[in-house]
Amino acid sequence: MVKAVVVHTPGGPESMVLEDVSVGDPGPGQVRVRNRAIGLNFIDTYFRAGAYKAETPFVLGNEAAGEIVAVGPGVAGFAAGDRIGYTSTLGCYAQERLLDTKFAVKLPDAISFQTAAGMMLKGLTAQYLLRRTFVVKAGDTVLVHAAAGGVGQILCQWGNALGATVIGTAGSREKAEIAKAAGAHHVILYSEENFVDRVKEITGGKLCDIVYDGVGKATFAGSLDCIRPLGLFVSYGSASGQIDAFNIGLLMQKGSLFATRPTLYTYIAKREDLDAMAAELFEVVASGKVKIAVNHVFPLDQVVQAHQLLENRGTTGSTVLIP
Repeated sequence: MVKAVVVHTPGGPESMVLEDVSVGDPGPGQVRVRNRAIGLNFIDTYFRAGAYKAETPFVLGNEAAGEIVAVGPGVAGFAAGDRIGYTSTLGCYAQERLLDTKFAVKLPDAISFQTAAGMMLKGLTAQYLLRRTFVVKAGDTVLVHAAAGGVGQILCQWGNALGATVIGTAGSREKAEIAKAAGAHHVILYSEENFVDRVKEITGGKLCDIVYDGVGKATFAGSLDCIRPLGLFVSYGSASGQIDAFNIGLLMQKGSLFATRPTLYTYIAKREDLDAMAAELFEVVASGKVKIAVNHVFPLDQVVQAHQLLENRGTTGSTVLIP
């Protein structure tokens, strides 16, 4: 038996219960992993609250890092003792778990468990956003909402390293300083400024090639007004709530815009894609171009407090749980 955070009835942070669960032996294509660090993400709150559906009871968590303690039949390329990082829908808030090897990647020695747990989901998300959904290049102008958040800081740093002009938004002066330190060339305090007007001012009316929006409902309408004709709107999260159904004719009216709602698991569905994406992420982190800011660390038995802090916008960078 191991300790895990279980949700029996979706609800607020108090709906999470730390209890004993049985893990068992790995089956074909599986490994048993002893988690050493677990990443906390906004998507965890969507599952916990019932916005994203899951059969109850379920163990929360979408990214972690640890070491393999046992391998199942037919497993190739992994062995007991290997250090791995992974992102996998649900099951991560646990001391140990079974994991399909299709989600696992070996960690280089230079990447610690905490760093990996703080970047597998967020870092791979940033990789596909910057390198596949839209191939950011020198001279591009990008707008990153929630630039002091976990994905936001990685987008700012990596976008800067690629030669783009990065505009970030933040909700407080403290978070604005964090975004600036992460590589945002301009930071807009959306609590004090109209971010659409400031984007127009910063760009001299040329607007942005792409907007990365992990906020959702509160920023959607304004985001479209920040994009140049034929530019791209990317909605990759909904921290303020889901975007309401909208008239697709808006995209025509705003300048024949493109819009997409991608998900990481589509991009890593092929093993070769996951390996290539992870290799690029590890390389950019090991080089120092992107630093993973693990700013909050909680023991697993304080997961309720961790969720409360996250939902009250009290976190910056990555938050990690230690089982």
